[in-house]
Amino acid sequence: MIDPSTERRAPLRHRKAMTANPLKRLQLIACKVMQKEAYLCAARSPNIIDMVFMKQGLHDTPDLLRQEVCAALARTHDVQGNLYDATLLGYGLCSNGIVGLTAGIPIVVPRAHDCITLLLGSKERYKEYFDTHRGIYWYSPGWIEFGKTPSRQYYEAKLRDYEARYGPDNARYLLDAEQGWLSEYAWATYIDWGLPATEDYRRYTREAAEHLGLNYDEVPGDASLMQRFLDGDWSDADFLVVPSGKTIADDLTGNSIIRAD
Repeated sequence: MIDPSTERRAPLRHRKAMTANPLKRLQLIACKVMQKEAYLCAARSPNIIDMVFMKQGLHDTPDLLRQEVCAALARTHDVQGNLYDATLLGYGLCSNGIVGLTAGIPIVVPRAHDCITLLLGSKERYKEYFDTHRGIYWYSPGWIEFGKTPSRQYYEAKLRDYEARYGPDNARYLLDAEQGWLSEYAWATYIDWGLPATEDYRRYTREAAEHLGLNYDEVPGDASLMQRFLDGDWSDADFLVVPSGKTIADDLTGNSIIRAD
């Protein structure tokens, strides 16, 4: 928060802006796959933001995600002892992994089923693409770097691991059986934020699509939702602000996705 004495010393022409848009001290807790995009938007935000990135893959075990994030939410002050104005939870509903979470300070959560909404810029854009492209596996810099995105490289690394553990006769059979879920997918879609090394990420996704027999597509990313998230522009249509002591609950009957109980 702004020190009142600092505001008194500020030139008159700046006082109105400082009063209307006071700096917020925020903590962002998000999956590591969002790291580059979150840092980019945090650098452009006027707020003071500490970043906490969680291990990728926690959404596969919702109870573990809830446990790990709950521990992070217990931190309400920065290392200097300053109280955060709010914690930003950079997760979507994520298989109900955030349901039941609460904190001693407000929590702000995007109204989203998963993190792809933050990369695409809105839940409406996510739904529009989903409705016209059934069976999508999403690729982004973070998912490629930290996730277990299906690809030739991932398959070969897993095969070597299985050969060492189970022998060559069993390894390919086990891996092919494990990869059977890919038959439900038709698209490998790269979300392009124009970050450094974008062409390398595109190439990775195109090669993955060819290896897996999927259609390749790419869509432009949209930083607007992430930017508003970190800037403190929390409209009710796109964000849920959970007051201190309230808990996050799902709300799947309409467009809200989540609510505070």
